[in-house]
Amino acid sequence: MTEQHRDEAGRYIRYEVADRVASVTVDRPEYRNAQSRVLLEELDEAFMAAAQDPQVNVICLFGAGDHFSAGHDLGTAEELTDQAERPWEPGIRGWYDRTWEQFYANTKRWREIPKPTVAAVQGYCIFGGWMIASAMDVIFAANNAMFLGSHFQYFCMPWDLHPRKVKELLFESRFIDANEAQDLGLVNHTTPVSDLADYTLDWARRVAQNDPFQLRMMKTAINHAEETQGFTAHTQAAHSMYVLARMGEKDPGSYIEQTDEKRRPMVEVALENHRRRSM
Repeated sequence: MTEQHRDEAGRYIRYEVADRVASVTVDRPEYRNAQSRVLLEELDEAFMAAAQDPQVNVICLFGAGDHFSAGHDLGTAEELTDQAERPWEPGIRGWYDRTWEQFYANTKRWREIPKPTVAAVQGYCIFGGWMIASAMDVIFAANNAMFLGSHFQYFCMPWDLHPRKVKELLFESRFIDANEAQDLGLVNHTTPVSDLADYTLDWARRVAQNDPFQLRMMKTAINHAEETQGFTAHTQAAHSMYVLARMGEKDPGSYIEQTDEKRRPMVEVALENHRRRSM
């Protein structure tokens, strides 16, 4: 069975099911799969469809084109039009709701899908890209993958890596490549970019042959280990700290205009740091 979301309600997601594996592809390569609100809503719809489909045992997440995701949409024409048509409440309340609903609650929900999930990462995996990849159970990376984290809304980094390494990376603002990501435990396996999709789908098909209830119970037990250590309590508190740290100095509702311009230089600094380390 193959289904593609290409109507007005699904412009950015491709969804296919075969061999009890759902392939969810973020399809906005012209913007390096930047995550607009519409894209995230469609991604949530695809994940929930796969979670509820008894013919799906494993879910694969791909990014179309050369890059998995360059992170949040910082102002494409489509995103600005959507913001004008569906504005959030102004001020701190609207900003809190936006960051919670658009970037935290959905990502946490994807982490808790009762089926194995795997992300196939190539090229840039920046900020929001890291968040979504981290919400998957397993990450396979092409050897050209580049990960850049920050204190983002769904602050998973201290759970992905050792806290001291997280401090090092965030204080310096630098990328980690696929090999370092695997050494640090963020990535399960690296492969040539030409083999990434096949490797991911082959793994998913093998897993999909197992009993889905056993898979669900294993995933629940492993996630529960993190819950007993405070995963939800920490990430919710970290979201509040994110809102506080990134509020506009005058009007919290002006955050977008003020801090998106500050985030772009962060990426430029990270790229320069990576170039220096590669010399």
